[in-house]
Parts: sequence; structure tokens; C-alpha cells
Amino acid sequence: MPLDPELVPIVDAVNTAAAGAPPLREQTVEMRRASYRALCALAGSGPELDHVSDERIPVRGGDIGVRVYRNDGANGIFVFYHGGGYTIGDLDSHDEVCRQLALESCATVVAVDYGLAPEHPFPAGIEESWAALQHIAAHRVHFGGRDDAKLVVGGDSAGGNISAVMALKARDAGLELAAQLLVYPAVRSDDDSASMSENGEGYVLTRETMDWFHDQYQPDHDDVRASPIRATSHEGLAPALVLTAEFDPLRDQGIEYANVLASAGVPTQHTNYEGMVHVFFQLGPIIAKGREAVTQVAEAAKRALAHGRDDDHEA
Repeated sequence: MPLDPELVPIVDAVNTAAAGAPPLREQTVEMRRASYRALCALAGSGPELDHVSDERIPVRGGDIGVRVYRNDGANGIFVFYHGGGYTIGDLDSHDEVCRQLALESCATVVAVDYGLAPEHPFPAGIEESWAALQHIAAHRVHFGGRDDAKLVVGGDSAGGNISAVMALKARDAGLELAAQLLVYPAVRSDDDSASMSENGEGYVLTRETMDWFHDQYQPDHDDVRASPIRATSHEGLAPALVLTAEFDPLRDQGIEYANVLASAGVPTQHTNYEGMVHVFFQLGPIIAKGREAVTQVAEAAKRALAHGRDDDHEA
């Protein structure tokens, strides 16, 4: 299928801007963050909610921020980890999508502001994300309104990697999650798949950019926290929803991870969005399939938080 017509002007604008910018190796991290913020701003401000607040929670060596999104009567807690190559995303870059997820899932969304590379190289962000999840789980009444509030984790791209790692760590620690919701997750940091070659240039996320992210983040490719697909076992993990995009370099590793999870007996649903590129999930207000993907994730969270693992075996 060709590139979705709604995406063509956005992809053309990104490619034109990239052609006129300095070579990637000459750009600073702040320049890349500014470019990403400009792209994310296309989504607009998102829906109004009853409660949106910024808080601080403790992690080893200090504290980090979270942003809490909730409408009155929310059920369960959706812990969200933003994308951006571990380097350029933040709470603001994903504010619109978190608002929409909170609205449609009828859950409390807690977005985690984990430390970014290069200031916080691998595995600092992962460890902060795990500390945040443990803190949220231990304070369910504060975040979810009741002490038996269920938890799901989810995120896009680098946030999909973090969510997959959180599911592994939660299983090993005996912390029950109702679902893991992975949007074009980065689950293999040394990816050399066909989609990385086919889609590695001209579709917003490029192979060169992926290499630049890794230079900042400094992952250990063999470490499960960088490549959760390398885990010794995926049995017993939370039910999974995995979304991929046709023209995304990360497409094939996401499909592979969905197959690995299903083969390990994990209830897994996978959807590949045809005609889409990386970041389409954040562009729901202007891209129809982006809206569809956000709704799919929100509805999966709503079902999981309402019923949990014992009663609902589909993410």
C-alpha cells in the first residue's frame, strides 16, 4: 500500500526540513529536541480533563516528574512511557496523546518523565522507570483512587521498549500488570531487519537517526533492558497489544516481538497500520489512522483495567 495521503504533506515537510538542516552529526541534542517538539506540536493541545497535575516521585539519587491525567470516576492506572529515542521526548511532546488516552480509556494516565540521554545514558532511564512503576503500584489509592486499582503499562517507540522491559521486570518481581500496550516498540537495539533497510530513509524516522539515538543512549545490545526480545523467557508476561506501522524502520522487530510473545503463550494482539510511518500515533488529531490507533490502545487499556488478567485474555 502507498503512503497514506494524509501523511504525504507531513512526510514531505520533514524531508525538506532535514535536507536544509546541518548534517545530523553536527546537530546538538537541543536542536534535535526542538525539531521533535515542533513535529509533536502539530497534534495540538488535546482534550480538557477534570484533573491534570505535575508531581514528583522518588527514585534512587533523587526524584523525577510524572504528569497525572484523570477524569472523575476513572478506573485503574495506565502508566505511560513516552517515545523519542530515549533522548528527545518529554511530557510535553506526548501531552495531547496522554490526554486522549485518559479520556477514552476512562483510566488515570500517569506519564513518567524518565531521565534522557546523553545526560542519563543507558540504563538510567530504565531504572528510573522501574522505580516509578513500583512507587505508583505502592500508592494506588493516590493515583488510582482505590487500593485494588489495576495497572497497565504502555508507550510508543522507546517508550514501547521501556514498557516491554517493565512487563519483564514486573513478572520477575511478582507485580501483576493487566496489560502491556506497545506502540511500534523498539525491542531490538541492534536491528538489521528488512524494514530497517526498506524504510530507513525518507519516512520521518531514519536509520541515521536511530544510530544517532544509540550514540547518545549507549545501549548494551545484549542487555535485555535494551533488547527485551533477548529475554530468556517471555512466559507469564502480561497480555500484550502490539501496534506497528508499514513504513516504519521498527516494523519488523515489532512484528517479531508479537510473534515471540504469542509463541510463549502470552495473549497477544497485533495490528500493522498500513500506509503509516513512525510517529503517526502522536498525530491522531490530524491523521485518521492515528486516531484509530489511539482509540485501539485506549480501549485495550479500558478492558484490561476493568477485568484484569483472570477475566479477559485479550489485550
